Amino acid sequence: MAHTTIQAHDHDDRITRWLLIAISIYSGLLVTLLNVHVLSSGSTRERAIILMADGLILFWVVIGGSLTPWLRCWLVPKLTAIPIGWRVRFVLLCTAMALLEEVITTSMTNLAPLLGTTPEEAHITASTNYFVVVCFHSVVVFVPMFVAWAWMLSRWDFSPLKVLLLFGITGSIAEASMNPANLIGGSWVFVYGLIVYLPACTVPEDRGAIPIRRWHYPLAVILPLLVTVPVVPVVILVRQWLGVESFVEA
Repeated sequence: MAHTTIQAHDHDDRITRWLLIAISIYSGLLVTLLNVHVLSSGSTRERAIILMADGLILFWVVIGGSLTPWLRCWLVPKLTAIPIGWRVRFVLLCTAMALLEEVITTSMTNLAPLLGTTPEEAHITASTNYFVVVCFHSVVVFVPMFVAWAWMLSRWDFSPLKVLLLFGITGSIAEASMNPANLIGGSWVFVYGLIVYLPACTVPEDRGAIPIRRWHYPLAVILPLLVTVPVVPVVILVRQWLGVESFVEA
């Protein structure tokens, strides 16, 4: 059974860990301020959207993040025992985590009637249909990102915690392409980062990766975005060709 990178990198992650702590404190304060402002604004639509976002943060980041250390100890050894190439396993596990995360986001959008509005007016996903969301908007675009990370991990010795932080930054930039304000929303670091963290814990230590250099960090943030450039137009064209209806047309 392949050894994982967990113990080997723990001592090298102090700065990363402190950065994540700082981002979590900042995120908590920002989300609290946004809730105070929006929930007292009287706008039913904005209140619904912020409550949907709160649900995502609660179930995926707070509860899911709290369970992650336990899952790392209990689940990762079982996953590393699966007799398949670690790169394929990494991509499949990342995809499974993304699919799970979208269960939460799509469920939040479907709660719109309980929040006093309609999904068309207030939503955090492109559709109330889970399969439309994952097949024509989100996860279908994420997969090339996961492949890019599998390639980078085969070359460079990124720790799981660094993968979490860097992919979280990538996700924040991706969200900012839809709403620039998302770039300063620190919670996106954890929403995206937790998708890849546990899969990264299954990457074997003895894979022949070389130590990280400074220029690898910006590359690790940008490359996953670059590999989606040829994918996004194809997804949009297929969506239009099939007549798939959603709240987001581009």
